[in-house]
Amino acid sequence: MADAARRLTTLVEDVLGTPLPVRIRAWDRSEYGPPGTPILVIRHRRALRRLLWKPGELGLARAWVAGDIDVEGDLYHALDLLAGTLWERGEDPDRRSGLAALLAAARDPRLRSAAAELARLGGPGLPPRPPREEARRTGGRLHTPRRDKEAISHHYDVGNAFYERVLGPSMVYSCAYWESPDGTLEDAQRAKLDLVCRKLDLRPGQRLLDVGCGWGSMVLHAAREYGVSAVGITLSEEQAAYARKRVAEAGLTDRIEIRVQDYREISDGPFDAISSIGMAEHVGSARYAEYAADLFALLVPGGRLLNHQIARRPLMDEEAYETDEFIDRYVFPDGELAPVGRTVAQLEEAGFEVRDVEAIREHYALTLRQWVANLETHWDEAVRLTSPGRARVWRLYMAASALSFERNRIGVNQVLAVRTPESGVSGVPLRARDWRGRTA
Repeated sequence: MADAARRLTTLVEDVLGTPLPVRIRAWDRSEYGPPGTPILVIRHRRALRRLLWKPGELGLARAWVAGDIDVEGDLYHALDLLAGTLWERGEDPDRRSGLAALLAAARDPRLRSAAAELARLGGPGLPPRPPREEARRTGGRLHTPRRDKEAISHHYDVGNAFYERVLGPSMVYSCAYWESPDGTLEDAQRAKLDLVCRKLDLRPGQRLLDVGCGWGSMVLHAAREYGVSAVGITLSEEQAAYARKRVAEAGLTDRIEIRVQDYREISDGPFDAISSIGMAEHVGSARYAEYAADLFALLVPGGRLLNHQIARRPLMDEEAYETDEFIDRYVFPDGELAPVGRTVAQLEEAGFEVRDVEAIREHYALTLRQWVANLETHWDEAVRLTSPGRARVWRLYMAASALSFERNRIGVNQVLAVRTPESGVSGVPLRARDWRGRTA
């Protein structure tokens, strides 16, 4: 009798002590659980072995990327339901690590019984190999130039054509700035780039540095619309090649230079303005003071920095912060998020005067939902351009991130900071929030 779905549901509910909010369909075609909800499809019993050998989020992530599990129905609804059941229950953090989970299971008869049942359902076998999309763990200290380049390559060097399908013609891989939810992604991304330019008070003849320039959209907009000369730096070879091609096609090679360069290697300052859009999340907490100090040193007195950065909620014990295993292994290796208050403090400790902080987290939720829609529309092509596993990584992380922004679990902020000279004249208008005013 096919009853794997019932047995699995009973097992999960016994361990969690709460009803499972989604229906399960197992590899033997059995179904069990509440009707009318999204269906968690367990395509292969190998998924259970992944969880048995690597309990917690990483085991689930590997099963998802490998295609051993899937969701039928509204992915956002499924993730929202499962988040409340699996990830937001305030359980003992030791349960997150595989070794601690095994030790706990050895002491708890209920968990020992659950592990034995999971083993029976999963069948015999060695631990399944991680999907090839998982980042290889490299040795050495975090956030050295070499390790940062490897981490950036893992995320960005997956094919420019793939990113074209996800991001659309703007090729901007950061939060857009929406006039309304009914607007277009292209208009919203153009509005974001223009907002950054206005906050930086860019003028013809000035020199702009764009740290983490991606595919060149910011420097192209600033040169075309504001008449600046610009240097864009990235650690991604594929991004740099794509950006250089766009610059050449726009006829702006005399005013825009794209470099494969680490921010720690820039020696040809000063610049009148610096934009850092979606870059600082890669810097790391141990390096952030150095990062802020380097950018401060690269600006002329009176120069402005616009730092656009994702932030997490602060913790009572900041030492307890851990990076998300799925994000770390499959999306942004070595990436770290900080509370916005800590970012502001470190910028000021480096010498900056912070003049404005604008929280735009709802804008990122709208942006991510549009990227997911783009990916789903071009799914077959995206799979062909990368791999089924890579496309599944992007779909899950973008959908889950959209929900995190909507639920205020993470945010994104634009911080305007000035290298205010000794005279104290910041150059920022008295009433600057509309960013239309020009200084004298």
